[in-house]
Amino acid sequence: MNQAVYIRPIAMVPAPHSEHGNALKLAGGLTYASRFAVILREGGKVTDRWLAGADTIADVLAALPDAVIADAQEQWANLARSHAPLQLGARTVRLDQPQVVGILNVTPDSFSDGGEFHEDPEVGRAHAAAMLEAGAALVDIGGESTRPGAPAVWEGDELKRVIPAVEYCASMGAAISVDTRRPAVMEAALAAGASMINDVSALRHDPRSAEFVARHGCPVVLMHAPGEGDDLHHNPAYQGSYASVVLDVFDWLRARRDAALAAGIAREAIVLDPGIGFGKTVADNLALLNALPLFHALGQPLMLGVSRKRMIGALSNEAPAHQRLGGSVALAFKGMEAGVQLLRVHDVAETVQARNVWRGLRDAALTDFSELPGV
Repeated sequence: MNQAVYIRPIAMVPAPHSEHGNALKLAGGLTYASRFAVILREGGKVTDRWLAGADTIADVLAALPDAVIADAQEQWANLARSHAPLQLGARTVRLDQPQVVGILNVTPDSFSDGGEFHEDPEVGRAHAAAMLEAGAALVDIGGESTRPGAPAVWEGDELKRVIPAVEYCASMGAAISVDTRRPAVMEAALAAGASMINDVSALRHDPRSAEFVARHGCPVVLMHAPGEGDDLHHNPAYQGSYASVVLDVFDWLRARRDAALAAGIAREAIVLDPGIGFGKTVADNLALLNALPLFHALGQPLMLGVSRKRMIGALSNEAPAHQRLGGSVALAFKGMEAGVQLLRVHDVAETVQARNVWRGLRDAALTDFSELPGV
């Protein structure tokens, strides 16, 4: 039976000196892990699990079956892998700390804003300017709703929605990503001033997409979604008898990363997103959020999109989308604690404020030596 291994950080600490240096700095950021679970899986079933510290994990890895040792060692190196900044046009987005990505939906049927920015470009322009002023590192522009049951959008309509928004954001000097599955929209958006592609199908929707991204050399976000074609929420493959949504999503993202690399996309251009809410139950989403540090073992920067999503309503008396600010900030904070580099949100000012407070706590922890003997 096929064997697979996974290294999951399970104990996070505020600073390395709190463990007398026995902690790993995750992904070159401001989060540290001191304990790890090494998980062995065969045929989809977890068959063994070992616990290790940063100082003992080498012994655990050396005792693994020969078939998975090399992968385990690569994952361990990936957990500590630092990521170069994203160069998005004239803007540089550092990945050694959490960055806030502001959402601009220019669709008539967005679940979160009811089409407010689609009807009036001036309203969209003002909203984009407000997000940038509030501290958004980049703006993510989408012209197709991907909520469950949303109809597919004709490419021409998507272009009419997205390109004017890209142009007015570019005129402000913004770093821009475009949320699309279609190469024609990708090409037009890059020509209009976008610098990054955010593809919720992970370059599966159109076979030309991977070649296009490789040729243009732009960063790309590959998001997990279990469905294919127009329904990305359909038929999750991880609902088998031995299924683990966390490990299945990890394997799926690894396969899409490798497919992107095989297509000629540079490793430093690939960002991964676990796809919270796409074909997943509330329990699935919670499991993924609790396991976020594991995904650093794939060796790529991470994006997290949880803002205003239905799971927040499900956990708070079915609060409607416009009343999910508290839950959105709480989940963004969860992402920061896990070392996620890009937080895709609707409420930029509030999330930036939470990020700044989080950053203050981290900086204070790094300079607090009161627990050391003699201090």
